[in-house]
Amino acid sequence: MMVDLSRKSQSFLENLRLYLISSGKEEKEIHSIVEELEDHLIEAEARGKTVDHIVGDSPKEYMKQLSNEMNTNTSSLFKVIMIILFGALSFSILTNAGKDELSYSLLEMIGTVAVSLVLILSIGSVFKYMAAANLSKRKEYALYYLMGMLPIVLFVGLIYLNRLIETPIFTFGRYGTMIAVIVTLGFLIGLSFWSKTWVVLIMLALLVLPDYLLTFIDVQPSTEVVLSSSITFGGIAIYLLLTHRMTKQQSN
Repeated sequence: MMVDLSRKSQSFLENLRLYLISSGKEEKEIHSIVEELEDHLIEAEARGKTVDHIVGDSPKEYMKQLSNEMNTNTSSLFKVIMIILFGALSFSILTNAGKDELSYSLLEMIGTVAVSLVLILSIGSVFKYMAAANLSKRKEYALYYLMGMLPIVLFVGLIYLNRLIETPIFTFGRYGTMIAVIVTLGFLIGLSFWSKTWVVLIMLALLVLPDYLLTFIDVQPSTEVVLSSSITFGGIAIYLLLTHRMTKQQSN
């Protein structure tokens, strides 16, 4: 616990932990580094010094230097990339599960992989930026909102691009669609139990349920799109906010 530290030092350690996690560092090593630095800060503050005497004038440079000296957990990063990639493909399958037969163009399949990689890099970069920069709450909330908007904007853009550019179509067939849906659900549920987190199913619910529930409400198609998008954007933004707050609380 960091109860003996000033709020500024506590905030720095919280941000340092977030920065290192976003950089793909080993969790045990992060915990060890943060604990060691916490002891140094407690001793420094007992002598009347502040966190600036330990990390210097640029916390961002200190975090970057520390990160460069640590080993990157490549296996963990690979797992995260594969989870997000297959998660995106799973979302695509389940959001189109209402069709009699699933079909995807070559552009859709390549685009889904590309969008997933962009999202991985963007989210990691944003969390690192937030950890290293001293942002106001308004700017933090704005970044959460943008992160929530980004996947929707990219996938909507992919939909329109797919309409403009013709590429070969791959059709699953009726039974192939049923098998794909069953396998996908099994994969997502198994992934949630394995990773001990329900983030994938929560994101899926935020993407799929709004459209499904709005089918029971008599509204204009344009209104339905606005409502569905608002629920999805808002839900993702709130989830990211809560996740960030829980990460900070766990570091205390």
